[in-house]
Amino acid sequence: MILFERDEFLARIARVKAVMSRRGIDILLVASPANQFWLTGYDGWSFYTPQMVAVSLAQEEPVWIGRKMDAVGAKFTAFLAPENVVPYPDNYVASAERHPMQFVAEELKRRGWAKGVVGVETDDYYYTAKWDAILRHDLPDATFVDAFLLVNWCRMVKSDAELTFMRQAGQIAAAAQKAAFEAAEPGVRQCDVMAELYRVTTAGLPEFGGTFPCKPPNAMVSEYCAAPHLSWTDAPLKKGDIFYIEMGGVRHRYHSPLSRCVYLGEPSQKMKEVSKVIAEGLEAVLATVKAGVTCGELADAWKKVTARHGIEKDSRIGYPVGIGYPPTWGELTASLRSGDTTILEPGMTFHCIPAIWMDDYGLVISESFAVRETGAEVFADYPRTLTYKA
Repeated sequence: MILFERDEFLARIARVKAVMSRRGIDILLVASPANQFWLTGYDGWSFYTPQMVAVSLAQEEPVWIGRKMDAVGAKFTAFLAPENVVPYPDNYVASAERHPMQFVAEELKRRGWAKGVVGVETDDYYYTAKWDAILRHDLPDATFVDAFLLVNWCRMVKSDAELTFMRQAGQIAAAAQKAAFEAAEPGVRQCDVMAELYRVTTAGLPEFGGTFPCKPPNAMVSEYCAAPHLSWTDAPLKKGDIFYIEMGGVRHRYHSPLSRCVYLGEPSQKMKEVSKVIAEGLEAVLATVKAGVTCGELADAWKKVTARHGIEKDSRIGYPVGIGYPPTWGELTASLRSGDTTILEPGMTFHCIPAIWMDDYGLVISESFAVRETGAEVFADYPRTLTYKA
C-alpha cells in the first residue's frame, strides 16, 4: 500500500534536492531504511541485505536498488515508476565473489551518475565500511562527501498526513500502556504484562490497527529501573515492585513513544514527590513549546523546575521522533538539551522523556508532541502521574 500522494513524495524530494544543491551534491546515496521509506514509500523487512536509494539532481524520481525478491515489495509500497525500481540478482546475496554495492556502482555508471559529488550517509547504522570502500573503489571519478543526517533534518517537519499517523500512534500508545498496567498484579509474570502491551500495540484500536515497533520496549522492574535500557524477565511481579515501561504506539512506521511507571502497593513519599516534580517539569516544557523557541529553551524550562526542587539530571530530556526502523525511532538530529539552538517549527515532533534514575530505581513520565504555532499538541491522552495499586 502506498501511504502518501505522489505530490507529497515529490515535495519531500524537492526539499532534499534543495539542500543537495546548496551543498554541491549531485548524487545522494541513502542507506537508512527510515530515509528510504520517507523518500519513496518503500517498506519491507529487507534491510538486512544491502539496498540503496539514489537521488539525482538530474532526475525527478529517486531510484531504489535492492534484492530481486524485494523489488516486488517496492512495486507495492513505493511511488516510483517501474524503471526506477532496480533489482540485483540473488547471486549477489551473501556472496564471497560479489557484493551488492558493486551492482549499485554499475547502475550509477549506466545512468551517467558516476561522476561529480556523491553524498553518502557515512555514520548511518546501515552504511558499512565495506560499502564505502567498494563504492569509492568502483566510482573513481566521483568525489565522496559526508551527507549523514541530510535527509533526517529534512524529515523533521511533518506533513498533515504524517501528523495523522502520529496522532493515531499516540492513541495506540495510551491504550497499550493502560492495558499493561491493568495486567500488572502481584503473581503475574513480567513477560505476561508485556504480552498484553504487545497485543494492544499490534491490534491498535477498532478504528485503526497498529504496526510492530522498530525496537522492543524498555521495561524494567524495581532495582533494574535504575538502568534505562534493559528488558523484562519471566519473574512474577510482587508487592512493592515498580514497573517502568517506555514504549511506542506505531501506525505505518510512525512512532509516538510514551513512558510511565506503575507501583504495586503504596509508593514511598519520595517516589510520589519525585514523580510530581517530573510531571511539573514536563508540563513546564510543554507550556514553553511554540514556533520560534529553541530546543535549548525547552530544556531550560525543565531545569528551572528541577532546580527549585533540588533535583539534577545530566542527560538530555528528549529528541525528535517520527519514522522508526531498527534500531531507533529517534531522528538523530536535535536534542532537548540546554544550548541546542535548533528553532522549533510547526510540524516538528518530539519525545520529551525527563526520566530520573536513582541508585535503586527510576521514574519516568514522558509525552510525544507536535509543535504548533502557539503551543504543543500532545499525541497521547494518559495521566501524568505515577500509577499505583495500593
